[in-house]
Amino acid sequence: MPQPDHVSIFDLPAMDALDEDMQKYFRVCEEKLGMVPNVLKTFSRNQEKLRAFAAYYNTLMLAPSGLSKLEREMVAVVVSSANRCFYCLVAHGQAVRDLSGDPELGEMLVMNYRVAPLEPRQRAMLDFAWKLTTEPWEVMEADRQILRDVGLTDGEIFDLADVAAFFNMSNRFAIAVDMMPNREYHRQSR
Repeated sequence: MPQPDHVSIFDLPAMDALDEDMQKYFRVCEEKLGMVPNVLKTFSRNQEKLRAFAAYYNTLMLAPSGLSKLEREMVAVVVSSANRCFYCLVAHGQAVRDLSGDPELGEMLVMNYRVAPLEPRQRAMLDFAWKLTTEPWEVMEADRQILRDVGLTDGEIFDLADVAAFFNMSNRFAIAVDMMPNREYHRQSR
């Protein structure tokens, strides 16, 4: 049975109705990804917010960081697993499969990251992201010290917290507007 056949609950503008810079951005997505992610299509109903979302996402997930791109995607999946966000589990689960070259890792992180054979650094990062998502009021200095003990710098802890917080926000938005992942993600990197 296929997933529902909508992008989100909103009527969305046609690509040619977007400002030129957003049309160009969508063309770049088509060229690089073979599609325009549905999250971007959904945000296209407010181009100012689309620009802000895209800029923040690209800085957060693609810019240089002490966290690898794979580690950031792993955090996105674990946060999305805790929140049960269908859109992000499918989209970022695919990114984990792609970046790791391991389709099983992507599935383990989607279902239960604790079964994945991870290095201590990654385990500590994902434990922190899970706790920050499910019991944020319980996060304390001892949790940050665990991260330092496995080698994370304060800059990397900042980036880890930033990624986890962003995906908590994004998950809630995707769920609220019934956003569906692009079907292409289901088949990729398997």
